[in-house]
Amino acid sequence: MIEIKNLTFGYTKKRYLFDDLNLNIPAGNIYGLLGRNGAGKTTLLKQILGLLFPVKGECLVFDKPARERLPEVLSDVYFIPEEFQLPAISMSLFTKMHAPFYPKFDKVILDKYLIEFEINNNAKLSALSYGQKKKFLIAFGLATRTRLLILDEPTNGLDIPSKSQFRRIIAASMGEERSIIISTHQVRDLASLIDHIIILESGKVVFHQSTEDISKKLSFTLTKNTDKLDVVYSELVMGGYATMCRKTDEETEIDLELLFNGVVSNPQKVTNEFKN
Repeated sequence: MIEIKNLTFGYTKKRYLFDDLNLNIPAGNIYGLLGRNGAGKTTLLKQILGLLFPVKGECLVFDKPARERLPEVLSDVYFIPEEFQLPAISMSLFTKMHAPFYPKFDKVILDKYLIEFEINNNAKLSALSYGQKKKFLIAFGLATRTRLLILDEPTNGLDIPSKSQFRRIIAASMGEERSIIISTHQVRDLASLIDHIIILESGKVVFHQSTEDISKKLSFTLTKNTDKLDVVYSELVMGGYATMCRKTDEETEIDLELLFNGVVSNPQKVTNEFKN
């Protein structure tokens, strides 16, 4: 679905953010794009969307150069940015104006998700709160039925019940031909949803693994003593040590925050665990 080959990009000629970046994103998965501020997450999304152009290399979406922004590609991609502005018009007028750009748009799906998000579909967009506006965009984005959906910090502005609704709706919308990329700092909100983890650090993809493979290689536990564990990374927390260690017999949930901290602390040490 997305293939980035030897991509080089910088905002100035003196310093490249990406230098010979390579990344493949197949269809049928929900990808969590993680990274510290300035790591290049938003820049990477803009390369995929064709909003920024590489100095060298290429970014292909559906086997077409993203930079060309071809109608057949754009009609199958929907992007919800972290910061957005919506016009002071009704939802129905917004839908009437924008739905024709997406040939697979389904009004039934839109109405279904608006009901689930408890949004009055007769309201003006300007009358909605920030969280309600975001939920409308999420519902509209899913209704486009595009093969690629890109969400930048989608849970910002959502209350706790809405976050649960969001996870449930996103999971239900998945199919073999669709990929969803979620760029976020809110890893605890999305840990149960994401099935592939991509971590950027200093303009490089330092980690790219499925949650299935992570579960096969690593265990996550809270312990008071790490002496008997084969520790890959640990942090001192209240009650002992939050520990990421080589796989034990016990099945544990993935602690995405701990995994992220371990990767950015020592990328090579963590990635070495996946070489065999």
